[in-house]
Amino acid sequence: MAQVGGGPRLVLLFSGKRKSGKDFVTEELQSRLGADVCAVLRLSSPLKEQYAQLVSDTRRMSDIQWFREAYGAVTQTVRVVALEQSRQQRGWVFTPGVDDGESECGLDNFADFDWVIENHGDEQRLEEQLENLIAFVRSKL
Repeated sequence: MAQVGGGPRLVLLFSGKRKSGKDFVTEELQSRLGADVCAVLRLSSPLKEQYAQLVSDTRRMSDIQWFREAYGAVTQTVRVVALEQSRQQRGWVFTPGVDDGESECGLDNFADFDWVIENHGDEQRLEEQLENLIAFVRSKL
């Protein structure tokens, strides 16, 4: 998000299960806010290439802790949730060693998300939630 004095005004950390819609939500936010004020960085995908270079999803409590220590009060956590049926409709199939691993389950018991976006397939409800989040983001810019 836009920066003040060299640091970001807001850092949103997104998490959620595979096929919950994290990428869709982050891409939608960036599209609506504009690339000049919103950058989407992926944490987990680049782990396969270069962790430090690229951040749209947060997978572990240590990710949240690092950002909270580095950016403090400007850090907000966003959990994208979807019913298993919705995820299956998007192509999700349980994969042993992936869907039961730490990278997929590490935040399942984290109960202190600042925002929860329900992405169960109800487009109107999703739109309402996105508008609320966008209004919050704009209030911080």
